[in-house]
Amino acid sequence: MPDLHTVVCVKVVPKSEEIRVDYSTKLLDRSNAHSEINPPDMNALEIALGVKDHYGGKLDIVSMGPPYFEPLLRIGLAMGCDHIYLLSDRAFGGADTLATTYTLAQGIRKLGGADLIICGEESADGDTGQVPAGLAEWLDVSQLTLLTEVNLDLERRVGIGRRSLKGGYELLEAPLPCVVSVKTASNEPRFMDFSRKDWAYEPERVTVWNAADL
Repeated sequence: MPDLHTVVCVKVVPKSEEIRVDYSTKLLDRSNAHSEINPPDMNALEIALGVKDHYGGKLDIVSMGPPYFEPLLRIGLAMGCDHIYLLSDRAFGGADTLATTYTLAQGIRKLGGADLIICGEESADGDTGQVPAGLAEWLDVSQLTLLTEVNLDLERRVGIGRRSLKGGYELLEAPLPCVVSVKTASNEPRFMDFSRKDWAYEPERVTVWNAADL
Protein backbone atom coordinates (compact mmCIF):
# COMPACT_ATOMS: atom_id res chain seq x y z
CA MET A 1 0.00 0.00 0.00
CA PRO A 2 1.13 3.64 -0.31
CA ASP A 3 2.89 5.17 2.68
CA LEU A 4 0.70 5.18 5.75
CA HIS A 5 -0.82 8.57 6.61
CA THR A 6 -1.76 9.03 10.25
CA VAL A 7 -3.45 12.11 11.72
CA VAL A 8 -3.58 12.81 15.44
CA CYS A 9 -6.12 15.40 16.62
CA VAL A 10 -4.70 17.54 19.41
CA LYS A 11 -6.36 20.24 21.48
CA VAL A 12 -4.78 22.87 23.69
CA VAL A 13 -6.75 23.39 26.90
CA PRO A 14 -6.49 25.70 29.91
CA LYS A 15 -5.28 24.08 33.08
CA SER A 16 -8.53 23.02 34.69
CA GLU A 17 -7.75 24.50 38.10
CA GLU A 18 -7.19 27.95 36.55
CA ILE A 19 -10.24 28.44 34.30
CA ARG A 20 -13.30 30.53 35.03
CA VAL A 21 -16.66 30.88 33.29
CA ASP A 22 -17.72 34.21 31.80
CA TYR A 23 -21.40 34.16 32.72
CA SER A 24 -22.26 36.97 30.31
CA THR A 25 -21.05 35.01 27.27
CA LYS A 26 -21.38 31.48 28.71
CA LEU A 27 -17.84 30.79 27.45
CA LEU A 28 -14.71 29.72 29.28
CA ASP A 29 -12.50 32.61 30.32
CA ARG A 30 -8.93 31.48 29.57
CA SER A 31 -7.37 34.91 30.06
CA ASN A 32 -5.73 34.10 33.39
CA ALA A 33 -5.15 30.40 32.80
CA HIS A 34 -1.98 28.73 31.60
CA SER A 35 -2.47 26.38 28.66
CA GLU A 36 -1.25 22.86 27.98
CA ILE A 37 -1.83 20.06 25.50
CA ASN A 38 -4.97 18.20 26.54
CA PRO A 39 -3.64 15.34 28.74
CA PRO A 40 -5.72 12.62 27.00
CA ASP A 41 -4.34 13.89 23.67
CA MET A 42 -0.82 13.28 24.99
CA ASN A 43 -1.81 9.61 25.29
CA ALA A 44 -3.13 9.76 21.72
CA LEU A 45 0.16 11.32 20.58
CA GLU A 46 2.13 8.48 22.14
CA ILE A 47 -0.05 5.87 20.40
CA ALA A 48 0.32 7.74 17.09
CA LEU A 49 4.09 7.98 17.46
CA GLY A 50 4.23 4.27 18.24
CA VAL A 51 2.34 3.56 15.02
CA LYS A 52 4.80 5.72 13.08
CA ASP A 53 7.78 4.03 14.76
CA HIS A 54 6.50 0.56 13.86
CA TYR A 55 4.80 1.06 10.48
CA GLY A 56 6.45 4.21 9.13
CA GLY A 57 4.61 6.77 7.01
CA LYS A 58 3.68 10.36 7.79
CA LEU A 59 2.18 11.66 11.03
CA ASP A 60 0.40 15.03 11.02
CA ILE A 61 -1.20 16.98 13.85
CA VAL A 62 -4.58 18.60 13.14
CA SER A 63 -5.88 21.08 15.70
CA MET A 64 -8.54 23.77 15.88
CA GLY A 65 -8.00 26.93 17.87
CA PRO A 66 -6.47 30.40 18.08
CA PRO A 67 -2.92 31.23 16.96
CA TYR A 68 -1.50 31.06 20.48
CA PHE A 69 -1.99 27.27 20.39
CA GLU A 70 0.88 26.99 17.91
CA PRO A 71 3.92 26.98 20.26
CA LEU A 72 2.40 24.27 22.44
CA LEU A 73 1.44 22.15 19.43
CA ARG A 74 5.08 22.25 18.31
CA ILE A 75 5.86 19.99 21.28
CA GLY A 76 4.29 17.25 19.15
CA LEU A 77 6.80 17.99 16.39
CA ALA A 78 9.67 17.72 18.85
CA MET A 79 8.25 14.38 20.00
CA GLY A 80 8.32 13.01 16.44
CA CYS A 81 5.34 14.29 14.40
CA ASP A 82 5.94 15.68 10.90
CA HIS A 83 3.67 18.71 10.41
CA ILE A 84 0.96 20.75 12.11
CA TYR A 85 -2.27 21.92 10.47
CA LEU A 86 -3.92 24.54 12.67
CA LEU A 87 -7.52 25.43 11.81
CA SER A 88 -7.90 28.97 13.11
CA ASP A 89 -10.63 31.54 12.47
CA ARG A 90 -12.81 33.78 14.61
CA ALA A 91 -15.75 31.97 13.02
CA PHE A 92 -14.74 28.85 14.94
CA GLY A 93 -14.93 30.56 18.35
CA GLY A 94 -17.33 29.02 20.86
CA ALA A 95 -17.89 25.94 18.70
CA ASP A 96 -19.74 23.00 20.23
CA THR A 97 -18.73 19.42 19.42
CA LEU A 98 -20.90 19.32 16.28
CA ALA A 99 -19.16 22.36 14.78
CA THR A 100 -15.74 21.24 16.07
CA THR A 101 -15.95 17.78 14.52
CA TYR A 102 -17.25 19.20 11.24
CA THR A 103 -14.33 21.64 11.05
CA LEU A 104 -11.74 18.98 11.94
CA ALA A 105 -13.25 16.64 9.35
CA GLN A 106 -13.00 19.36 6.69
CA GLY A 107 -9.36 19.87 7.59
CA ILE A 108 -8.64 16.15 7.28
CA ARG A 109 -10.46 16.06 3.92
CA LYS A 110 -8.34 18.99 2.71
CA LEU A 111 -5.27 16.91 3.56
CA GLY A 112 -6.58 14.22 1.23
CA GLY A 113 -7.87 12.07 4.07
CA ALA A 114 -5.88 9.76 6.31
CA ASP A 115 -5.57 6.03 6.89
CA LEU A 116 -5.77 6.38 10.66
CA ILE A 117 -7.16 9.26 12.74
CA ILE A 118 -6.23 9.10 16.42
CA CYS A 119 -7.90 11.14 19.18
CA GLY A 120 -7.79 11.33 22.93
CA GLU A 121 -10.78 9.95 24.80
CA GLU A 122 -12.06 13.42 25.74
CA SER A 123 -10.92 16.97 26.39
CA ALA A 124 -10.13 18.17 29.89
CA ASP A 125 -12.20 21.34 29.40
CA GLY A 126 -15.28 19.75 27.83
CA ASP A 127 -15.38 16.12 29.00
CA THR A 128 -18.00 15.14 26.42
CA GLY A 129 -16.03 12.40 24.66
CA GLN A 130 -18.01 13.20 21.50
CA VAL A 131 -15.24 14.29 19.12
CA PRO A 132 -13.93 10.86 18.01
CA ALA A 133 -17.44 9.59 17.25
CA GLY A 134 -18.39 12.84 15.52
CA LEU A 135 -15.29 12.69 13.34
CA ALA A 136 -16.07 9.12 12.32
CA GLU A 137 -19.59 10.18 11.39
CA TRP A 138 -18.56 13.19 9.28
CA LEU A 139 -15.80 11.20 7.55
CA ASP A 140 -18.08 8.15 7.11
CA VAL A 141 -15.50 5.72 8.50
CA SER A 142 -15.47 3.08 11.24
CA GLN A 143 -14.27 3.78 14.76
CA LEU A 144 -12.49 1.89 17.53
CA THR A 145 -13.02 3.43 20.95
CA LEU A 146 -11.24 3.58 24.32
CA LEU A 147 -8.18 1.65 23.15
CA THR A 148 -4.98 1.08 25.10
CA GLU A 149 -3.00 -0.33 22.15
CA VAL A 150 -3.21 0.04 18.37
CA ASN A 151 -1.74 -2.26 15.73
CA LEU A 152 -2.28 -2.48 11.99
CA ASP A 153 -2.54 -5.26 9.46
CA LEU A 154 -1.53 -3.34 6.37
CA GLU A 155 -1.94 -6.32 4.07
CA ARG A 156 -5.62 -6.64 5.03
CA ARG A 157 -5.92 -2.87 5.60
CA VAL A 158 -7.42 -3.15 9.06
CA GLY A 159 -6.74 -1.49 12.39
CA ILE A 160 -6.53 -3.74 15.44
CA GLY A 161 -7.20 -2.29 18.87
CA ARG A 162 -6.97 -3.59 22.41
CA ARG A 163 -9.58 -2.35 24.88
CA SER A 164 -9.31 -3.09 28.59
CA LEU A 165 -12.30 -4.57 30.38
CA LYS A 166 -12.90 -5.45 33.99
CA GLY A 167 -11.04 -8.71 34.44
CA GLY A 168 -9.54 -8.83 30.95
CA TYR A 169 -9.46 -7.21 27.52
CA GLU A 170 -10.95 -7.51 24.05
CA LEU A 171 -9.42 -7.18 20.59
CA LEU A 172 -11.31 -5.19 17.98
CA GLU A 173 -10.83 -4.74 14.25
CA ALA A 174 -12.03 -2.10 11.81
CA PRO A 175 -11.20 -1.47 8.14
CA LEU A 176 -8.89 1.41 7.30
CA PRO A 177 -9.47 4.29 7.22
CA CYS A 178 -10.82 4.47 10.75
CA VAL A 179 -10.97 6.76 13.77
CA VAL A 180 -9.41 5.60 17.04
CA SER A 181 -9.94 7.04 20.50
CA VAL A 182 -7.31 6.33 23.15
CA LYS A 183 -8.10 5.63 26.79
CA THR A 184 -6.85 8.34 29.14
CA ALA A 185 -3.68 7.47 31.09
CA SER A 186 -3.20 4.27 29.07
CA ASN A 187 0.49 5.00 28.45
CA GLU A 188 3.40 7.21 29.43
CA PRO A 189 3.95 9.87 26.73
CA ARG A 190 7.55 10.19 25.64
CA PHE A 191 9.69 13.26 26.24
CA MET A 192 10.60 15.68 23.48
CA ASP A 193 13.62 14.77 21.40
CA PHE A 194 15.76 17.85 21.97
CA SER A 195 17.74 17.14 18.80
CA ARG A 196 14.47 17.95 16.92
CA LYS A 197 13.62 21.10 18.88
CA ASP A 198 15.18 23.68 16.52
CA TRP A 199 13.60 21.91 13.52
CA ALA A 200 10.23 21.80 15.29
CA TYR A 201 10.20 25.58 15.76
CA GLU A 202 10.93 26.45 12.14
CA PRO A 203 8.01 28.51 10.71
CA GLU A 204 7.35 26.17 7.78
CA ARG A 205 6.42 23.29 10.09
CA VAL A 206 2.96 24.81 10.66
CA THR A 207 0.20 25.44 8.12
CA VAL A 208 -2.73 27.61 9.22
CA TRP A 209 -6.09 27.28 7.48
CA ASN A 210 -9.05 29.58 8.07
CA ALA A 211 -12.74 29.01 7.34
CA ALA A 212 -12.40 30.14 3.70
CA ASP A 213 -9.51 27.71 3.15
CA LEU A 214 -11.75 24.85 4.26
